[in-house]
Amino acid sequence: MKSCWSAIATGIAWCLAWGEGREPPFEIGVLQEMRRALNSGEEVPENVREIVDRVRELLAIPEKISREEFPETITDLQNKYPNLWNQPGKIGLVYGGVTKVKQYVFEDAKLPDIRGASALLDRINLVDLPAFFDKRPESQRYNIYLPEIKSWLNKSFPREPKLSEALIPEMIVYSTGGNILAFCPAAFVDELADAIEKRYSYVTLTANSCAVGDTFKLLEIRFGLLRDPIEQTFWLDRYRQEYQNPLVEAYFGKLDKQPNEPCIADPSCVEEAFANRKSFNELTTKLAVLFNQRRSGNDFENRPSRRYPPMLETHPYLQRDEADRRSATTRATDNPDNPNQKGLPGNPWFSEVSARKRKAGDRAKHGKIKETHWYRNKEWAADVIEGWVDKFEDFLENHREKLQKYWGDNNLEDVEIAQSLTQLGSVSNGFVAYIYADGNNMGGYIQKITTPQEYQDFSEDVDNATRYAVFQALAEHLQPRELKGNNKSESTLPDGAWIHPFEIITIGGDDIILIVPADRALAIAKTIGEQFEQILLRQVQIPNVEIKGDYQTQPSEKPIDLSKCHRYLSQNAGTTNCQLSTSIGVLIADYKTPIYYAKKLYEQLLKSAKKRAKDLKQHGYCGGTVDFFVMKSVTALSSSIEDFRKKALTKDSPQELKLYAAPYTLHEIGGLIESVKALKKAEFPKSQLYQIRSFLEQGKNTTILNYRYFRTRLKDGNSEILKKEFEEAWCKPKDPENNGNLAPWMSVIEENKRTVYETIWREIVDIYDFIELEDSQFSSEISVDAEVES
Repeated sequence: MKSCWSAIATGIAWCLAWGEGREPPFEIGVLQEMRRALNSGEEVPENVREIVDRVRELLAIPEKISREEFPETITDLQNKYPNLWNQPGKIGLVYGGVTKVKQYVFEDAKLPDIRGASALLDRINLVDLPAFFDKRPESQRYNIYLPEIKSWLNKSFPREPKLSEALIPEMIVYSTGGNILAFCPAAFVDELADAIEKRYSYVTLTANSCAVGDTFKLLEIRFGLLRDPIEQTFWLDRYRQEYQNPLVEAYFGKLDKQPNEPCIADPSCVEEAFANRKSFNELTTKLAVLFNQRRSGNDFENRPSRRYPPMLETHPYLQRDEADRRSATTRATDNPDNPNQKGLPGNPWFSEVSARKRKAGDRAKHGKIKETHWYRNKEWAADVIEGWVDKFEDFLENHREKLQKYWGDNNLEDVEIAQSLTQLGSVSNGFVAYIYADGNNMGGYIQKITTPQEYQDFSEDVDNATRYAVFQALAEHLQPRELKGNNKSESTLPDGAWIHPFEIITIGGDDIILIVPADRALAIAKTIGEQFEQILLRQVQIPNVEIKGDYQTQPSEKPIDLSKCHRYLSQNAGTTNCQLSTSIGVLIADYKTPIYYAKKLYEQLLKSAKKRAKDLKQHGYCGGTVDFFVMKSVTALSSSIEDFRKKALTKDSPQELKLYAAPYTLHEIGGLIESVKALKKAEFPKSQLYQIRSFLEQGKNTTILNYRYFRTRLKDGNSEILKKEFEEAWCKPKDPENNGNLAPWMSVIEENKRTVYETIWREIVDIYDFIELEDSQFSSEISVDAEVES
């Protein structure tokens, strides 16, 4: 661990000083003075000085211990760190968060309800749970809300000394991505876990959550789980002898074998695998196992059961809510006693659960929730809830160059949040795009984290990289749009209102779900993937954000063969040297496509993109990948995307032909966009685009012949544009001595040395209408024939 004092070290010292009992052995004032002194670098009170010295000794242990310094036997460990092992008392560690997120968020089909559900879960994770520890959020909007959380916590857990008195901000390791990991005094582990679960139920009523905890000795924070008596602990000397045992291998991981030495591993690999496992990582793994057990319905001693989920009664003769799941409790109609208090378009019915989602989702600007006469609940005080649009606008305020490009001549106060998918779809001829992104190699990187400080740094780095990559992409490729022809009877926005043309469903940890205009989807996805890596590598600087971890890949002894990674101008592709990247699924669909159906498809696309990233990793590629699918009618697909591609877009005779080329690398996605622009610039007739696509199924030679015929008929100069931007960029033979022409096909040599021919032509046709030749040619005005969802 780092020798310099950190906030987490203050939290550990507080837990040790509090002891294992509910009452601390010292006055609370002594602990508070110790905390103040540690944070300011002053001398701590004498009666807690020995405890602080033990924590300093823990911090002095390096994050990466050399082979010579790592204790060989358990006796060596005892002799080297006797004070840490003999330190009395244990420290609590709690892990918890929301489960079955998508079940709760996508339970309702309307955009404001989805937005509200996501916002409620984000606020609990980012504001409510840290507030248990008296930690203030970055945004000042929540200052009036924090006392309500502390009051609720004291009321829900009134036993003295109260839980809130035992918690301080420095105990939090991380609280992002829907989960929280934090230290606490040993006696409060179960109570804190119960508080986490109870808060989710109190705010949302039906969202599933789970929290678990355990206590550990001080030495275990650095060297993992140790048995009592310690002599029975499985240690390095035994691991050297038994690392090939299947049970040991399953726990510590399989070692890479050396060439021509099938049964002998590199000694340094043995020590590295053992050291990575026997660290703070092992404690978090134990909590993850307990978390899965409790989530599955197993009861824990001294804890209330979570085996029975919330059940709200319904009745066949009672009015139900819009989702037809629960009995309605209110209706959003105009107030007959006050004409100024309006309801919602369509006068929808809401249950208690859906009313909270809608109230949170249909909020006003700057985090303030609108006052409504149709739903008031004094027990559920939620006056403030910061949305992603609020955070995006704060980002623009801190980046003046992005602000000017995004806003143009618009006034920030005049731009509203979109009320429906109809409005978002109208940005690009009735189509929207769902972008679902997830991080690659996150688990592999976490397995090498050995200290709580590294966990905290990693969590903050990934959260910042993910968030700002999205903000950068949206600011780069979008601008506010003006609604024209808006139906006032179905929308609360007036005709001519300006809206943000996107919806951020969630940005949590390394997960991203967005809805954006279809004509900017691929460009936004590409930018997100590139910015994520560049931010982590410090190639892009974000004001007031410091990337603390080292995410640079180690130099490889074997040079990367870019031609096996990229099919588009591989010689121009830069090497990716970030350990972490993103895989992205993009679904372009009609705005009327049910969201629950779109969700199934973009999850399949993400899975496909991640598989592509895994396959390319063996060739040394560590960058991002994108898979996309264009569905121009709701009934266009009756099976999974994988089955559709195998059965409808793959031909086996006489040669194996794949009438698609997805998934793509980020470099290839950029090339695909440029190829579409080249076709438009060459004025390639659109009718012939479709005609060549129809020839794909007739075989390789027929397609090549017709493509070359149509290309020769282009105007002077346009043929050369197409040759340079499409044929030479994508379709050159793999053999450099072969001067043949395969366009519009590409040859791919698989592992069994069989040649497969694939083409990007079908996907070019699919996205042709969604790619603009020049950004300046795109009008910012949109026309809405609104069916605005209420």
